[in-house]
Amino acid sequence: MSVLDTARLRLRCLENGDAAFIVELLTDPDFLRNVGDRGVHNEEDARRYIASGPVASYARYRFGLYLVELREPAVAIGMCGLLRRDTHPDVEIGFALLPRFRGRGYALEAARATLRLGVETLGLQRVVAITAPDNTASIDILEALGLRFERLVRFTDDASESRLFVFQPAHAGN
Repeated sequence: MSVLDTARLRLRCLENGDAAFIVELLTDPDFLRNVGDRGVHNEEDARRYIASGPVASYARYRFGLYLVELREPAVAIGMCGLLRRDTHPDVEIGFALLPRFRGRGYALEAARATLRLGVETLGLQRVVAITAPDNTASIDILEALGLRFERLVRFTDDASESRLFVFQPAHAGN
């Protein structure tokens, strides 16, 4: 079932049948370097990740990470969505695409629709994004969305530093 549709993309809830795709995406070297190891190494791990992450988030918050697929032909290309983590109080936007689909504007298109969902439908007054300090591709997308660098952060004592970007709608606080 589609959650969001754009000119070229469909974002839908993740389900168990997406396990093979999740393994491919979450074991991509760029994903591991920029996002981190989510403990997904096979389809069983992927089904557990889908159930305890995105599906649990849909039930609890009415949002989560969504599968991003091309509308025609229907091919899974990545994930994009909103997350709420225990490590900080803000709702976070996140996205990741398979390497062969990068550089075509898909991440920006999916993230723009997701940000609009968060602000216009869910009424979020603040959305953040966290990137590795040298992840220039993601930083460019965040800045195109209107997020602005706020500061370097470290959410746990053993974590590396990340860049925190913030989006606050013009009407926030009015």
